[in-house]
Amino acid sequence: MYFAALLARTEDGWEASDTELDDVESLSDLADLAREASPDEDTVLVLIEQEDAWFGVVRVDGEEDPRIYVSDAAAAARSSYGEILLTDELLGREPGDDGDDLDALDLDGTEDGESDDEEDEDGGGSDAAAGSGEAVPHGPVGDAEVLDDFGVSEKELRSMSGDAVGEIAEALGALDVLETVR
Repeated sequence: MYFAALLARTEDGWEASDTELDDVESLSDLADLAREASPDEDTVLVLIEQEDAWFGVVRVDGEEDPRIYVSDAAAAARSSYGEILLTDELLGREPGDDGDDLDALDLDGTEDGESDDEEDEDGGGSDAAAGSGEAVPHGPVGDAEVLDDFGVSEKELRSMSGDAVGEIAEALGALDVLETVR
């Protein structure tokens, strides 16, 4: 179960709106969605949470590049919404590295139903799978200082779990407006 909300900082405080991410295919789409929530180019936070598995914060300040924090990259990588946030830059990869992972796979015909006993003996199959999984680290990635100026330190952000979106909203003084869209 996912929850996603936009928190837009205005001169009157925070305004919240829930958002559907079904039409969002890239970080650029997500940033555009956030910018639409604040015509005055104020700060907009996109908060995404998958139950207790992971959460992400995307901060958009006007036309600046989005700043991203993801609590658990490996968990987020297994999610279509998480994949939007896990850009090559965030993971420290050169753009296009994903294609190299496919080239490294040992596609020797076992995908056609042949026995993979030989692969297990020499370790070929498991090495290829482990190699592609290592590109996404377990644990947090991104800008852990994304909310520092709003009073949420890097240490606090890294220690959040469970209802992290609620904890963030509470720290920002926006829990009431968030709860109206939840």
